[in-house]
Order: sequence, then structure tokens, then C-alpha cells
Amino acid sequence: MPQLDGIQATRRIVENTECQSTRVLILTTFDLDEYVFEALRAGASGFLLKDTPAPQLTSAVRMIAAGDALLGSTITRRLIEEFLAVPRALPPPAGFDELTSRELDVFRLVATGMSNAEIAAHLVIGETTVKTHVTRLLMKLGLRDRVQAVVLAYEAGIVHPANTRPAAGPDRDPQR
Repeated sequence: MPQLDGIQATRRIVENTECQSTRVLILTTFDLDEYVFEALRAGASGFLLKDTPAPQLTSAVRMIAAGDALLGSTITRRLIEEFLAVPRALPPPAGFDELTSRELDVFRLVATGMSNAEIAAHLVIGETTVKTHVTRLLMKLGLRDRVQAVVLAYEAGIVHPANTRPAAGPDRDPQR
């Protein structure tokens, strides 16, 4: 890009009040952890490499447009490993004390990478209820999407390496 890089462009888009509903999916050749982390901190809702197959790219665009977040699978694994390897000592985020105990439970499970369906099964609640909790916790914490929630959870020490995947719940098959 001649004037800005993707991260700078993402920041400008996210900070622009006229673009509040705009979601950013970064598509790049840069397979560097630092670039991924900076893109997420800048407000990107997704990050894929340019070698992503066309059907997956199309699906990713639809997911991001619908308000979901997405990272390529190799990026996700590296992101988790990086956050696990480097302990963070930030204070709890603004709005954290406003979360109910159930929202905090959902927040922790979102940070482990669980889907709404998996969280619902783990907590033995409805998937619609999980969606409501996710929406409320994102709002209370001032976050745009689940990717930002995961980053915040690790940076603030809300989840730790030892509990990145919770034990099986009553309706959850540990073999899956």
C-alpha cells in the first residue's frame, strides 16, 4: 500500500466514527506473529494469509461481515502459544467489574476458543443465552468481537496457560 500499511489503515477505519459497523479482514503475505498481534490490537476482526483457498476466503469475508472473528488455523495456534509463553501483568480491563459471574464464565470459555454451541453444552445453558452473554460482555468491556476478547483475556491474566481448554462438562464428550 503506497501511503499506509494494513495496520495503520485498520486503525484509521476502526477509529472513524462513520465506520462503526465496518469490520476489517487483513489478507497478507506477512506470516509474522508481531504483525498478527498488531493487527488485532489495531481492531482487525480477522487475519488470513494470501495463500488461503478461495472458498475459505469467501467464507471468511461472510463471517467477518456478519460480526464474527476469524484467524487462519496456523495463526490461531501460534497466537495461543505466544500468549501462553509470555505472561502478561495488566490490570483487569475497564468494565470487568460490571460482568456478572455467568458473563465471566462465558468470557473465560470464549478465551479458550470455544464456540457458542460448545459453551452452551459446557455450561448446560441454551446457545441463545450464550449469545446474549457474549454480546453483553463485549459491550461492557468495549470490545468489537471475540478476537479482541481473547487477546484481552490473555493480556489481563483472566485466563492462564493451565486452563486454555476446560474440562468436559456434563453434556460434553471429552473424546471429541
